[in-house]
Amino acid sequence: MSLIQAPSHLWRLLRTGATFERTGAMTEILDAFAISGWQRFAVRAFAWPFGVFGRPGDPSLPPVARALQAMGPAYVKFGQILSTRRDIVGDDLVAQLRYLQDRLPPFPVEEARAEIFAELGPRAWELLDDLSEPVAAASIAQVHSAIWRPTGEKVAVKILRPGVRTQFRRDIGAFHFIAGMIERLVPMSRRLRPNAIVSHFESVVNAELDLRLEAAAASEFRENTADDEKIHIPVVKWDATSRRILILEWVSGTAMDPGELAMAGQDLAGISRHVLRTFLRHALRDGFFHADMHQGNLRIRDDGTLILLDFGIMGRLDPITRRHYAEILYGFLSRNYRRVAEVHFEAGYIPPDRDVEEFAQALRAIGEPIFGQDASQISMARVLAYLLETTERFGMATRTELILLQRTMVVVEGVARTLDPQANIFEAAKPVVEDYIRKNLGPASVLENTRETAEILIRLGPRLPGLARELLMLAEETRTRRSQFETESPNAGYSIWTVILSALLGAGIVFLVLLLP
Repeated sequence: MSLIQAPSHLWRLLRTGATFERTGAMTEILDAFAISGWQRFAVRAFAWPFGVFGRPGDPSLPPVARALQAMGPAYVKFGQILSTRRDIVGDDLVAQLRYLQDRLPPFPVEEARAEIFAELGPRAWELLDDLSEPVAAASIAQVHSAIWRPTGEKVAVKILRPGVRTQFRRDIGAFHFIAGMIERLVPMSRRLRPNAIVSHFESVVNAELDLRLEAAAASEFRENTADDEKIHIPVVKWDATSRRILILEWVSGTAMDPGELAMAGQDLAGISRHVLRTFLRHALRDGFFHADMHQGNLRIRDDGTLILLDFGIMGRLDPITRRHYAEILYGFLSRNYRRVAEVHFEAGYIPPDRDVEEFAQALRAIGEPIFGQDASQISMARVLAYLLETTERFGMATRTELILLQRTMVVVEGVARTLDPQANIFEAAKPVVEDYIRKNLGPASVLENTRETAEILIRLGPRLPGLARELLMLAEETRTRRSQFETESPNAGYSIWTVILSALLGAGIVFLVLLLP
């Protein structure tokens, strides 16, 4: 942070503290984190004198949600992300932060028209017609309906809030400044890594501020799910999509509300299973999943087709992580805790100096309480949360992709339980996990891995003579240097065979890596 920016960040810190003090959010946060003594006094003394400069916010909201909304879109988005991190903020604050879902007022349609024209120029009105008033407003963008003139069909037009990119860049700097101040004033907060949380938030928002990336995610997601039964992803209209404007096919369906779905004659238990299995299938099969599957981003057609919306937050898992994740879930499903422990060691999640039997015992303490419980008490999200806590105790470093997976699992499981409180989450997940295990860890998978390895070796074939020549040149160069070294120091026992054996060992390791699935 530069000295020039420091006064601006300090003013924002004062304004934030004043707003939290004025709305009552300061007390709520200090209580939630059990901050007492001189740290509590220092924070209150810092904020209280400036309370008059704080923004009042919407009195209909709980204090913390009220303060964040008063501070603007960046703070609202930050609150939305924290609302999924029960492990950081606790149950009480999560309940307040959930009020922030799509609670910002929309900007006028005239401003929306100006943004479209500024981005697309005169051809905007050759492509779009009959732009509606806002139909949905969130912290970063809002959505309108319009007519796609080339075909006459209805489309959804997503537009970034005017000036939101500039505001986020400015606020991100202030967030890092505030996080640093919190770490200095409240040492106990360091275990929560405030600056790391802000950095994660920054990466998420940067992706959402370029709607071309969301369009690309929607397009890829649609290709991945093209053959999936009863799944629909809107088509992107690339002709008019840009950094600040996203045009999608307009889709209609019943909101993910149990009352509305029941009135429409839908099978709530079936939809509950469909939502859960859809998420797991995409995570395991494709390694590319919708990471924001709350009720507002889901619709159901009359025939039970699940419509997914808003592709600003997506998750990715590489093939190895997917395999480990599937084996861990399957191990819990089959109550094979020893295998679950072994997978953690094989993946390198747990340091090799830890005891596998002791870790397996800790895993059994997580898994066994599941079996024999009433279905409504079984929670995969809770199991994953306990699993992360346990692995941290055994030395596992934080893995961002697993945290995003767990966070999404919490949201998806919440949607499924809203539709069917008696849903057995593990039973619903079992067919998807077993199908993945059968296809990716069975005999057919071994043959496929062998075929892929052979293809790699064939592609490398033309390069092998060159690699051999380079090894011979290296050996000759080393022999020459050895001769010079022995001439200068006769007692030096350095052998060229050491280099040759090292080179052969390195080549062998590369070959083994290529053979591994």
